[in-house]
Amino acid sequence: MKAIKLSILCLFVTALSLANVTNTEKAALVALYNSTNGSQWTHAWDLSSPMESWYGVTVKNNQVVDLNLEFNNLQGTLPQEIGNLVNLKHLNFGLNKLSGSIPSSIGNLNKLETLNLSMNILDGSIPTNISKLSNLRILELGSNKLTGTIPTEISAMSNLVKLSLIDNKISGEIPAEIMALTQLEEIVLANNLLTGDVPFELSYFPKLKTFMVSDNKLNQEYISVINGNNPNMMDLNSGSVITDND
Repeated sequence: MKAIKLSILCLFVTALSLANVTNTEKAALVALYNSTNGSQWTHAWDLSSPMESWYGVTVKNNQVVDLNLEFNNLQGTLPQEIGNLVNLKHLNFGLNKLSGSIPSSIGNLNKLETLNLSMNILDGSIPTNISKLSNLRILELGSNKLTGTIPTEISAMSNLVKLSLIDNKISGEIPAEIMALTQLEEIVLANNLLTGDVPFELSYFPKLKTFMVSDNKLNQEYISVINGNNPNMMDLNSGSVITDND
C-alpha cells in the first residue's frame, strides 16, 4: 500500500510539474500578445481557446516548441517573458513592426535552432547573452535599426550555419572570434557601418558559400559571393577582393 501511495504521489508531482511548465509558457505567450497589440494581428489569438489552436503556435508534449508569427502585424515590443519559452526550437517574428530592443532573456532559449527577427524596426545592440544559444543554426536579425558591435561572445555559437545582420547600423570591426564558427555557410553583413578588414582566415572556411559585406566602411570594398561552389573562393590573404561565383 505504501508503494502504491508513493507511486500515485510521484504521478501527481509529475503532472503538476507539466502543468506548471504549460502555465508558464501560456503566460509568456499572453504577455507577447498584449505587448504587441495582439487584437490587431492579422491572425489574432482567441485566448480562451486551447493553446494548440493559436495561430503560429506548435505544442508538443505540453511544450511550446515552435512560434511562427511572420508577417502577422505584430506592433510593439518583445516582452522579457519571451525568455520563459525555454522549449522553443524555432522562433520567427520576421516581417512585422516590432520596435525597442531585443530582450536579454532571449539568451534563456538554449534549445533554439532558428531565430528570425528580420525586417522589423528593432533598435539597440545585440545582447551579448545571445551567445548562450549554443544550438542555434540560423540567426537572422537583418533589416532593423540595430546599433553597437557584433558581440565577441558570438564565438560560443559553434553550430551556426547562417548569420545575417544585413541592413542595420552595426559598427566596429568584424570580430576575430567569428573564426570559431567553422560551420558557417552564409555570412551576410552588408549595409552596415563596419570598419577595418575582413579576417583573412575566412578564406579557409570549408563550408562558406555566401559572403556579403558590401556597403560598409571597410578598408576595401568586397564584391558579394552568393551560392559559391568553391570552398576557398576568397583569397583575402593576398589582399584581393572577393569575386562573384554563382
